[in-house]
Amino acid sequence: MEFRADILGAPYESVELPLRADDEGPVSATLVRRLVPGSQRAVLYVHGYVDYFFQTHLADHFTAAGYSFYALDLRKYGRSLRPHQSPNFIRDLASYDEELDEAVRIVRDLDGHTQLLVNGHSTGGLVTALWADRRAGRGLVDGLFLNSPFLSMPAAPAVRTVGSPALDVLGRLLPTTKLPAPLNPHYVHSLHRDHKGSWDFDLGLKPAEGFPLFAGWLAAINQGHRKVRQGLAIDCPVLLMASTASTVTSKWDDALHRTDGVLRADDIADLAPRLGRHVTCVRIEDGVHDLVLSGEQARGQVFAELDRWLAAYLPVAP
Repeated sequence: MEFRADILGAPYESVELPLRADDEGPVSATLVRRLVPGSQRAVLYVHGYVDYFFQTHLADHFTAAGYSFYALDLRKYGRSLRPHQSPNFIRDLASYDEELDEAVRIVRDLDGHTQLLVNGHSTGGLVTALWADRRAGRGLVDGLFLNSPFLSMPAAPAVRTVGSPALDVLGRLLPTTKLPAPLNPHYVHSLHRDHKGSWDFDLGLKPAEGFPLFAGWLAAINQGHRKVRQGLAIDCPVLLMASTASTVTSKWDDALHRTDGVLRADDIADLAPRLGRHVTCVRIEDGVHDLVLSGEQARGQVFAELDRWLAAYLPVAP
């Protein structure tokens, strides 16, 4: 397993994880790491939809606290996307178990960490929550930190109920059908320094207009949401954070700088008890969808609440 220089430069390095091929051909994921020498603790970060790992200040916070930092660019996302692939496409969220299991094997068995926190954002929050539920009882995860997890479609309950069966059928029969529901570009515009934000990231890997929305992917998400509503049994402590407010808009609104412009934050918080028996839910005033990309005050609240929770539930081993 040979790690090489990552696109972020030192001290980040990355390695390609070969996976089983699918209908489109060869598949791989990418594991990024920033080691803290001698540390027994590690965090594994998993990004959201139309996303990849670039939040180095998040890694700075964890490494300063003594955690080796790892980030997984899932298959067909970010560093792992190949020219022959449909961006972000998958038909079953359980397929991600392959790269998650391999990443955890590297973190624990090869690199020797004995305590692992998994941190999932948005779609990565849904993916890691479902994976942690399937891996319950194996002692792989010591804590789960979910940043605005994608636990519910951002639509009214009646719309979700009526559309769900049709989406399941479409996803099964015509999975590569492109649906007319592109990502609202204003969220990315609110973040990137070339538009109305202050953050720098690769707009080729995280484009403002998003990637095509495939019926098979949306059906897989819908099935994941159904499992969450039925109730999971994650057996480690869970910290779920969401903004205190959301903004639904088709045009620019300054509120995007202080609210969740992608998902319904109240729906996220309402579903928190369905994840397991030990869930802490924290609402962040003025938080945006990716809470660690919020304004300075809200971002400080995120890290303060995270540190308080870590001290309580994942203390340093004596």
